[in-house]
Amino acid sequence: MTALTLCVIICAAASFFSWLLSVITKDYSQVDRIWSIIPAVYVWVFAGYSGLHDARLDVMAVLVTLWGARLTFNFARKGGYTGMEDYRWAHVRAGMKPWQFQIFNVFFVSIFQNVLLLLIALPALTAFDHQGGFGVTSAVLTVLFLACLLGETIADQQQWNFHQWKKAETAAGRTPNPQFLQSGLFRFSRHPNFFFEQVQWWLLYLLGAAAAGSLMHWTIAGAILLTLLFIGSTRLTEQITLSKYPEYAEYQRRTSAVLPWFTRKPHAIAT
Repeated sequence: MTALTLCVIICAAASFFSWLLSVITKDYSQVDRIWSIIPAVYVWVFAGYSGLHDARLDVMAVLVTLWGARLTFNFARKGGYTGMEDYRWAHVRAGMKPWQFQIFNVFFVSIFQNVLLLLIALPALTAFDHQGGFGVTSAVLTVLFLACLLGETIADQQQWNFHQWKKAETAAGRTPNPQFLQSGLFRFSRHPNFFFEQVQWWLLYLLGAAAAGSLMHWTIAGAILLTLLFIGSTRLTEQITLSKYPEYAEYQRRTSAVLPWFTRKPHAIAT
């Protein structure tokens, strides 16, 4: 059995059991609970099949494991493993008939997302097929990956601290002001964590491309599809936030959506 075959079998099993559990429990966040774990499994499969003798593959496996550890911790402290469903699924269901959502659950939630988790890990296949060497390019990409990992960790912590403060204000009978995070890294991007998350997978693709010696490789599909998924997810998230907080429109106007950038001046208030 090849490394790729084993990964495909794992992906098929994950897709089936994600769907089965969602039907049994009516909780459609099953894939979310393996999102931070299964990509590392895939990359370690390739590293293991190389006998852990290829420096680039070993580094890629460690990087994805560090990424997964951070995400698992952040997901767990927000209650992700306690049966709490992602709030966005309720909004998606509201726009579909029950049978339509069940089809959506099979093909997008269970199958597409699991296939995507395999695809974003497949630069490891490129590295597996082109073993040997770990030059300056790979070293620079590794440092950039770690920098993005740190950036995402900081963004998540800032978001966590804000929501803990917001809960405390509400519990004390006060109306939190502001209602959503606009400081720290969120001053320069409305979704800095999304930015760093996507860049990490583009960097993993580039590590595979460095092994192949060419940017023209089909494993770029994972990074592209992940970016497209984040575009849709970001739009849905912002629609929900704007419906709750009309003042979010001004934040949208002055702050870059994803790419960190200089902020625009707020509108002057007419008197």
